[in-house]
Amino acid sequence: MKTLPVEMMGRVARVLPLLLLVLLVALMTPLIAASFGAADIQVSQVLQVVIGQLTDQSQGDISSRIIMELRLPRIMMAFVAGFGLAIAGAVLQTVTRNPLADPYLFGISSGASFGAVVVITLLGGASVDSGAWLSHVSLPVGAFLGASVAVLMVLALCGRSLSTQIERMLLSGVAISFMFGALTSLLLYFSGPQAAASVLFWSLGSFAKASWATLWLPLVVVAVCTLTILLFKRQIVAIKAGDETAHTLGINVQRLRLNILLLCSLITAVLVANCGGIGFVGLMVPHIVRLLLPGRFALLTTGIVGGLFMIWVDVLARCLLSYQELPIGIITAVIGSVFFLFILGGKRGR
Repeated sequence: MKTLPVEMMGRVARVLPLLLLVLLVALMTPLIAASFGAADIQVSQVLQVVIGQLTDQSQGDISSRIIMELRLPRIMMAFVAGFGLAIAGAVLQTVTRNPLADPYLFGISSGASFGAVVVITLLGGASVDSGAWLSHVSLPVGAFLGASVAVLMVLALCGRSLSTQIERMLLSGVAISFMFGALTSLLLYFSGPQAAASVLFWSLGSFAKASWATLWLPLVVVAVCTLTILLFKRQIVAIKAGDETAHTLGINVQRLRLNILLLCSLITAVLVANCGGIGFVGLMVPHIVRLLLPGRFALLTTGIVGGLFMIWVDVLARCLLSYQELPIGIITAVIGSVFFLFILGGKRGR
């Protein structure tokens, strides 16, 4: 009994430096990322502006407006998006026991995009970058309905014996993703040129329209869904051990899996409605955390790493080309496809 506190103190001593490092990186990343962009702003200026806002001594010059009204909301939206997608990917990989699970590969992102485009098309072709009630409320609702339909279709194709249908579930998700992508393209084909161009750029993923007014909904949804998932953490870990093991522990596996998939759909739908389609983040980040932190895989750590990863991807999208901005989805697709092949090669080697 006396050795238990000693072991706990030793475990804390091993983890504490890593946690302090992650916290330091999380605090420094927004300040450094806010200095990148078309306007030349130093990190010291960013720090002065932030301190001025906190102490009500802001100067109100052009640099302050760029930092507070453009770059920091964008950085916060990128962090929330990366956090939510990483959480969704990690949970999907656990409840399906499939290391290749991802909201993008499972068709959830495509279903959400289709639902949002249907709302835009049916409600008079409203622009996705408008600040009206449509883009704030009804777009996430339509995206969630589309993502939920995609999840239900994947589960229907797999049947009840999911424990023996892991590969079939992934193939079903890919097929449904292509189907919803084709339906979205069909809707864009019959839309006007201006609306089609706007929706096309949005569907590729971008944080260009992020603002403090649009940040609250993704932040609240991701936070509530993450807390709900953490409440069912033990049941989720039991499913990872197998459906039969979970059943013996008194867990309703089918109901729990459906509820968790719907939570992941809600996270993905809200992020897609605000940021467009961003793929492979939920696939890459959980594997990266497992490689960097073997034996210490934690859900919140995965979310934080996903948020930091998305911030730097956004910086790359803003700075890779002069006076142009690359869509976020293109960069994550390039990185994610290479990572996907790397995982397949590793599984084949084993």
